[in-house]
Amino acid sequence: MLSQFQNKKDLDEKKVEVDGTQIEHEDYVETGNAGFNGSSSDGKSDTFIEPDEKELKRLMWKLDRRIIPYIALLYLCSYLDRINIGNAKIAGLMETIDITESEYNWALSIFFIGYVLFEVPANLVLKMLGPRIWISTIMIVWGAIMAAMAACRNGPELIAARFFLGVAECGLYPGVLFYLSVWYTRRQQALRIALFYGSSTLAGAFGGVLAYGIMHMDGLRGLHGWQWIFIIEAIPTLVLGALTYFVLPDYPEKAKFLNEREREIIVTRNKRDAGSASDTHFSWAQVGSTFVDWKIYAYSITYLCAAIPVYSFSMFMPSIVNGMGYTALNAQAMSSAPYAVAFVWCILNSYDADRRSERGFHMALSAFISLVGYILLITLSDVSSVALYIGAIVATTGAFGIVPPMTSWFSNNFGGHTRRSVAIALITSFGNTSGAISGQVYRANDAPKYMKGHLACLRDNMTPEEYRIASEGPELGEKHPGFRYVL
Repeated sequence: MLSQFQNKKDLDEKKVEVDGTQIEHEDYVETGNAGFNGSSSDGKSDTFIEPDEKELKRLMWKLDRRIIPYIALLYLCSYLDRINIGNAKIAGLMETIDITESEYNWALSIFFIGYVLFEVPANLVLKMLGPRIWISTIMIVWGAIMAAMAACRNGPELIAARFFLGVAECGLYPGVLFYLSVWYTRRQQALRIALFYGSSTLAGAFGGVLAYGIMHMDGLRGLHGWQWIFIIEAIPTLVLGALTYFVLPDYPEKAKFLNEREREIIVTRNKRDAGSASDTHFSWAQVGSTFVDWKIYAYSITYLCAAIPVYSFSMFMPSIVNGMGYTALNAQAMSSAPYAVAFVWCILNSYDADRRSERGFHMALSAFISLVGYILLITLSDVSSVALYIGAIVATTGAFGIVPPMTSWFSNNFGGHTRRSVAIALITSFGNTSGAISGQVYRANDAPKYMKGHLACLRDNMTPEEYRIASEGPELGEKHPGFRYVL
């Protein structure tokens, strides 16, 4: 008992750093008293021995090695499969099937209509089935749809395939955001989300280089280059979908790759971090309260405005670069550099956001960088292709840098598993309507400068505001006065 008391006293006097995230003892006092009763996660013990700095670092590194690279790889496949239609267009899609420019743009937009309609049900199913079963199932389904897109012969068939691709893919992104929130404390999430979301920028970079190589397969076995893009890029999705069932751990309480002590540390720290909003049971009352929470719609508007430039660049980057005067083949390869730079910025910006436990300023900074990039694209349109290319890199870097701190922000500020799960799905659902808008931003008749598209994205870079709320009543989640918001 004396040693345990001394251990607690030591925690009052020191600060522990874990993976770039500062965790002070005041966090344990401030949130722990409200929602933690001192028992272990399995209820077998009445005391919990605090881990020291070395033990925490070792455990966090173990979690990161097992979870982060794998979910990043899953999202890379997801993002690659949703944006490779832009590469397919440059590879001859428009010339070899019966499709108009208007139908092509609707094929881009229709993906997000299916995506938005089913995001909330998808996260509820994930909550019931568990991440391992649900994610593996949807990946196999969308991988099969992606491969089947190679058989499309006209615009309506492509539009139908893209709709169902969106329905299948909608469960991954909000599902993983919720998944990370049950494994890591709020101060640790922005960097992990950046590493996960950063794979979307790598998808853009990797997709351009891959499409450059695949275009050389044009004519092989009687298939066009764009058909090979759909087929080859579907294969990793199908393989990873099968592997996910065996590789991805569900929740900390049931994780077999952790021992009992490690599970106890994770569950206890997460309970203390959540404070009064640490409930994990499913609640229809929480589902209903989430739909009428004003924060949902404030975050959704912010997300929608921030995501329009991201999706616009993702789907039209090869065409934008092609419009700068580069050949179709070179445009595929040159569309990679803006994403590579954006990936580095996403990581650095989110690392600092976690270190400072702050979100709004880091979002505003990225929005400003994107603003500068779009101004360069508009004002230098008659100068040179090199100047335009630099502008595209700056705009892409800022646009992608907004998303990781933003998604960790609203993930941090909803308490209770059910409320958080539904909130994440609702916000991303509303926000992803930007994808439907983005499909109409860069029109063929605006080529090669795409001035109207750049102006539209410039207007949508808005700086977010801070949100707080606290009240009393049943099933409050993050509304409980003991809950601490991340700003």
